[in-house]
Amino acid sequence: MFLLDTDHFVIIQDRTEPQYGSLRRRMGRYTAHDFHVSIISFHEQITGWNAYLNRARSAEGVIRAYGMFEDVLWYFTQLPLASFEARAASEFDSLRGRRVRIGTMDLRIAAIALAQGYTVLTRNLVDFQKVPRLKVEDWTTP
Repeated sequence: MFLLDTDHFVIIQDRTEPQYGSLRRRMGRYTAHDFHVSIISFHEQITGWNAYLNRARSAEGVIRAYGMFEDVLWYFTQLPLASFEARAASEFDSLRGRRVRIGTMDLRIAAIALAQGYTVLTRNLVDFQKVPRLKVEDWTTP
């Protein structure tokens, strides 16, 4: 089972080439149920678009922001959602206690993956490889 980091998920949403092609080819070897997206990625995207909405000074900006909310909602209904539950919270606290130095959102994603036994698919190998026992791969390169 795999957990898509926000960066991989955004590549799917935006169909950013050539990364999208590489990612889709690798994903094609599995079923859709083998991939999960985290509630943390949802939080990151909604936070970003909410900030955009709050800065919007024109109807066009407001319309774009609400359109992106709709897109985010649709995309997050396409894959199983990985929740931040008690086991993930325990992993998170343990990692913090061991002073793993990566961003809070990435650490939460890592904690979910450890709690569920997922491999994280990310382009951010530098940070995620700092997390002990975490399996990480980048599927965006040929």
